[in-house]
Amino acid sequence: MKKLLAIGLMISGFAFGQVKKDTLEKEYKLEVTPYKAEKKEKPLPLSKKGQVFVFYGWNRGAFSNSDIHFTGNGYDFQLNNVASKDKQTKFGIVYFDPSWFTVTQYNFRLGYFIKDNLAIVLGIDHMKYVMKQNQTVDFSGYISDPKYAGMVQNGQVNLADEQFLTFEHTDGLNYENLGLEKYKNLIHKKNIDLVWSYGAGIGVMFPKSNIRLFGNERSDRFHVAGMGTDLRSSLNLVFWKNWMVRVEGKAGYINMWDIKTTLNNKPDKARQDFVFGQVLAGIGYTFNTKKYN
Repeated sequence: MKKLLAIGLMISGFAFGQVKKDTLEKEYKLEVTPYKAEKKEKPLPLSKKGQVFVFYGWNRGAFSNSDIHFTGNGYDFQLNNVASKDKQTKFGIVYFDPSWFTVTQYNFRLGYFIKDNLAIVLGIDHMKYVMKQNQTVDFSGYISDPKYAGMVQNGQVNLADEQFLTFEHTDGLNYENLGLEKYKNLIHKKNIDLVWSYGAGIGVMFPKSNIRLFGNERSDRFHVAGMGTDLRSSLNLVFWKNWMVRVEGKAGYINMWDIKTTLNNKPDKARQDFVFGQVLAGIGYTFNTKKYN
């Protein structure tokens, strides 16, 4: 009887243990699924922190009339309300030949997005400024040389014959600037985006001024002459996420207080300030510095 009881207990214990084992396996069995990396969608162009763009184009410029003040040995005078224009190069191979690129009125941009939709932009605006020769302007001040003092009649001087003055920043009126630009995507299609930007910039004026005053040897050298600032806005048409066509308009103010008027290191100089406007267009390329799937 005792043997039968012991055998029964052993059988029931074994059965209970098997049930418990099966239950634990069901309760604690872990399902392992393969890891899938999160897919990062490629961002819209000209929109994401870390994106970069480069741009090259050409401009037309316009300038307000300005007063130009000249000082040097034996003279100190001002020409008032002097008119000027830009100097557009006739369209041809010079627009595409790298060895002639400074002949045209060109623009360069390098932009980096420091935040989403906000870029810091390094720019070079190579404008050309030419004083209109066929004009008579008001004169105030003095000239000790009787030859050139005699050209002043009734408080005015006629500049048409180029004997008194020729005055250009044609190599050129170089505005080296740093700007902040805000970008907004207006249209997004499969292979095309239209992006609007607006911003402001500030920089130094680094002209190569071509000036001949009183028949002296022509001044024609690069020199940091002053500063400029601007407001700007552009439309950017981006194809296939990378290639871009940019059209930009800007308006600004230039103040140059140290324009060299002689070739040597004499203290002769001029100063002027004026408002400018510029329209430019060209092509560029934008890309991501981060990898996306």
